[in-house]
Amino acid sequence: MKFIAQMEPWIGKEEKEAVDSVLASGWITEASKTREFESRIASFVKSKYASVLSNGTVTLFAGLKVLGVGPGDEVIVPDFTMVASPNTVVMVGAKPVFVDIKKENLCLDLTEVEKKITKKTKAIMPVAINGRAPDMDSLMKLAKKYKLFVLEDAAQAFGSYYKGKHLGTIGDIGSFSFSTPKVITTGQGGALVTDNKEFSDKIIRIKDFGRIDRNTQNHDEIGYNFKFTDIQAALGLAQMGKLEWRLKRKKEMYKLYKDCLKEVSQVKFIKTDLEQTSPWFIDIMVEDPIKLSKYLKTKNIGTRVFYPAIHTTKPYKGAEKFPNSLWASTHGLWLPSSTFLTESDIILICSAVKEFYEKN
Repeated sequence: MKFIAQMEPWIGKEEKEAVDSVLASGWITEASKTREFESRIASFVKSKYASVLSNGTVTLFAGLKVLGVGPGDEVIVPDFTMVASPNTVVMVGAKPVFVDIKKENLCLDLTEVEKKITKKTKAIMPVAINGRAPDMDSLMKLAKKYKLFVLEDAAQAFGSYYKGKHLGTIGDIGSFSFSTPKVITTGQGGALVTDNKEFSDKIIRIKDFGRIDRNTQNHDEIGYNFKFTDIQAALGLAQMGKLEWRLKRKKEMYKLYKDCLKEVSQVKFIKTDLEQTSPWFIDIMVEDPIKLSKYLKTKNIGTRVFYPAIHTTKPYKGAEKFPNSLWASTHGLWLPSSTFLTESDIILICSAVKEFYEKN
């Protein structure tokens, strides 16, 4: 039996031809294809400005720098997230302040957020876990009340919405990731979107050594080298051509998994509005995800357990506890989620899950 990976990128002939065309042109660094890719991203999410950077971690870092976050500041971050989220707060010299999540969507518990706001709080970083969002209306009201910036970590939410508005475009700045497992990939890469021209101009300067203009050697601030390449942009543009199909397929897969496993009482799905959310991964909640994962591996089926709760990791270990985050991290499992999985593949995977619970 073939091995079914938890996630694989789908690179077809269109991507290969697009990359070959850029290689043949002799201009492979950031140039016209990158501008075209940025324009496509801005158009898709309906944002005024989009800038692509080298990965989805530096997008968060750059976003925080643009918002003026630095030493002495605090940024509210969910305790359940990929570790890049708090790491970028530390990278700018600020302090990540962790908040528990809600079990119903694995996103920030806004009641707990307000309790953590202090005079040092500069921003809130909501994370759209698997394309799901917290109550963004209430979050924005809270931010306005306390005069805080909102940097949306929408790494997992390209193609997902909140009340018809694309995630990443509700706060001051939104950050996306295009790493290998994402809905579209450029190998590595990410994007920042905003409707604020001043922020956009700062992003462009920060990613390019602090230059005041792409065509000069004049610099008016400390910047970095977070530039993209036209090779990546060509790959991204080809992937964008398949995006609508992929988003549709993700939703179909989620429905099929849910239908196939509906009789398995030990398997729970997080409530997901497929009109607004395009799930990045197929996520389930079970009593012992590690045991199930090991069993599925014997059937040549790859899975991934959820991220650890941030407060349990060595760099961030502390006395404060976050029970919902801990629950999510110890009960969640990502099943195979590649868009090229066939219906028979998914049925086979679900049959293996059912078999596990029949034996256990």
